[in-house]
Amino acid sequence: MAKNDVRTITLKVSENTKEKMVEYFKDKKRAVTPPYAVFQAKEADTMVTLYESGKAVFQGISADIDADMWMQMEKHLNPNKKMDVKKVSNNPKTKKTIVKPFDEKLYYSTSIGSDEVGTGDYFGPVVVTAAYVTKKDIPFLEKLKIRDSKKMTDEYILSVVPEIIKKISYSSMILTSEEYNQKYSDKINLNTIKAILHNKVLLEMTNMHKAYDYIVVDQFTEPFIYYKYINNLPKVQRNITFETKAEDKCLSVACASLISRYVLIKEFEKLSKKFGVKMPKGAGTLVDQVGAELVKKYGEDILTKIAKLNFKNTEKIKELAKH
Repeated sequence: MAKNDVRTITLKVSENTKEKMVEYFKDKKRAVTPPYAVFQAKEADTMVTLYESGKAVFQGISADIDADMWMQMEKHLNPNKKMDVKKVSNNPKTKKTIVKPFDEKLYYSTSIGSDEVGTGDYFGPVVVTAAYVTKKDIPFLEKLKIRDSKKMTDEYILSVVPEIIKKISYSSMILTSEEYNQKYSDKINLNTIKAILHNKVLLEMTNMHKAYDYIVVDQFTEPFIYYKYINNLPKVQRNITFETKAEDKCLSVACASLISRYVLIKEFEKLSKKFGVKMPKGAGTLVDQVGAELVKKYGEDILTKIAKLNFKNTEKIKELAKH
């Protein structure tokens, strides 16, 4: 797709889908919103604006991918309602049907997939998981209604993942906040850390399972940059298929996403119990408030152990703690 092929997709969503969108984008919202808008947020290469009327506008190079995610949600929550969607491209050569078609070959394959969570949360660890799903596992996972973990409640994830891990082989890595702060530097950014962790869990799974059709990673950077991040490692997993929104396209990635989310929830529960306060996810104002209270009680050094110091929240928290 050409770089100047900016797309605009308008989707009319119902109230229940609006609620899901507000929850999903709560930590990605811009401070200033257009008139009559509930919020405006940036999601990778897409600008998402949700209006009070229920009109959701997706603008950008990857607008079709992000809009498709919420089209599926609207269809799932309101199966009897007719879909109201309009698609426009500034490239006259672009075909009318611009949503990438469902890849049955990838979906119905035996695959190893990986995904990560926690990278947008100020508190807590980064969790990366790789999962191995065979063709025979697909009916079992479809029966559990496995989808992207971002669309599921914590309660559902806590109930369904124990069933998944009884049957699905996986490998998870937890990088604590303290370890994260030790690794993060001007030379080692977040994507480098993610690539190293993905490589490790994928190698573990390919060592355990030799029969697979695809190795799939939920794409967070261009493939050549991904390999550049890890080219100095003693062993690098190759032949990876990189897919954006891979959780919706490949069940092994969906499982990896869910298991990672399950582990993260459990880690947040441990932190909450240890400090006697519900540790908030994300990087919003509530995070700043809780962080300031913890600094007042334990000192600034506590952030090194429980938070990602490179986030802008760190300076806000230190300033709040002075008052």
